[in-house]
Amino acid sequence: MKSPFRWFLSFLVAAAFLVFPSPIMAQEVGATCAVYFTGVGCGHCAQTDPVVLGRLLDKFPKLVIIEYEIYQQPENAPLLSEYNEVYGSGLGIPLLVFNANDALAGDRTVLGSVASCLERLEGNPCPLVDGSSQRFGELDFSTLPGRPKIWAGERVLIRRPSAAGEVGNELLQELLVGEDFISTLRGLAPGEVVPQPVALSGSSREFDHAASFAGWLFQWDGASLGEVLAETDPRYELPDIITQPEESCPDLTLTKVLSLAAVDAVNPCALAVLTLLLFTVLAYNSGEKRRVLWAGLAFSASVLVMYLIYGLVIIRFFQLVQALASVRLWLYKILGLVAMVLGALNVKDFFAYKPGGLGTEMPMSLRPKVQRLISRATGPRAAAVAGALVTLFLLPCTIGPYVICGGILSRLALIKTVPWLLLYNAIFVLPMLAITVVCYVGLTTVEKVAGWKDRNIKYLHLLAGLLIFGLGLAMLFGWV
Repeated sequence: MKSPFRWFLSFLVAAAFLVFPSPIMAQEVGATCAVYFTGVGCGHCAQTDPVVLGRLLDKFPKLVIIEYEIYQQPENAPLLSEYNEVYGSGLGIPLLVFNANDALAGDRTVLGSVASCLERLEGNPCPLVDGSSQRFGELDFSTLPGRPKIWAGERVLIRRPSAAGEVGNELLQELLVGEDFISTLRGLAPGEVVPQPVALSGSSREFDHAASFAGWLFQWDGASLGEVLAETDPRYELPDIITQPEESCPDLTLTKVLSLAAVDAVNPCALAVLTLLLFTVLAYNSGEKRRVLWAGLAFSASVLVMYLIYGLVIIRFFQLVQALASVRLWLYKILGLVAMVLGALNVKDFFAYKPGGLGTEMPMSLRPKVQRLISRATGPRAAAVAGALVTLFLLPCTIGPYVICGGILSRLALIKTVPWLLLYNAIFVLPMLAITVVCYVGLTTVEKVAGWKDRNIKYLHLLAGLLIFGLGLAMLFGWV
């Protein structure tokens, strides 16, 4: 039987554990962790992002959200399928995963059930892609796949691409949930940078301050690192903040848009329609150059406006299917394959040209209708009307590159696609404007332009084919 002294000592040890628990154990019990899949541009995610990545973090101070955005960060997209294989969570977004029994898919389910789940699953460990789970206090940040953003309260850690070195897990956890995180941040000796808005679907989250260190960008609200150091040490001078450019979407590059627009611009189909229009105007007005100029400009402007409208419709279509994440995961590669097919068809026309080729020229059955329509365009107003109507007949031979461009642009908010579409269509109508101007100033004639087009039509197809095939190949293998 134990002596009274041993009983008393055991009682003191037990009381010490109860009254003074270790920081790590308190963190393990308190932190509630979940994985959240979303996509910038997803309409359903626009309903849940402000709640999951905003109001819930304010309401539940111990909540930690590991976010994987799959539209602007394509390296995150395969993780949605991997989580589905392990947790049976489905391929739709938004998706909030707590464990195999608690995976909330869809905006209505997330909004209706997340609060009760958080109250019931207090202290939930982080569900990992291999099916295991780890308490947040034990989480190895270096093993998290993809490009996660880790949210807690008014703070977020964002993994940086291609960054050398890693910071220890305890330091990262202290930054996210620790009370004296500024001291931790000071020990890391980071470079303070301009905070970047974190994109959410339909909005963005602004932070007061940001710091960059090996492998991570840390952003937070409240006092800045420099302000705290200046308060504790009057001799400390606030450093100049380093300007850090905002990362651009990897799949949205100027090169792609310009390449696709150039392919459309050299399309023989569109050039043939314009020369036919100028022939009609010249014949009716007995060579009045001024009317030729205004008719060509009106026709080109009408085509630009109509194609801008078509582009917005195409982009909106892609945005509507973005909620079907299983489709969206493969969309970029599918667009690359379509581009390669269109390129191959154009190259085929160089070796075995046949008027009205599938996907490369206006079908022969539509050409008489276009000729009748243009034959009535005897002035600028009629040319504008003809341009608007003719675009419907031009679509079969010009829509391919435009659809690919629309798929790329669909990850942006609809209003933000307008400048890109204007750029695309300005390049598309540039040859029309050039032909109009050179005919007006007398550098050439409509007859010579038509003859040049007929003599070089195979080379135009070859140029267009090589451009779009190369772009499609680069998209398929992730080179651009």
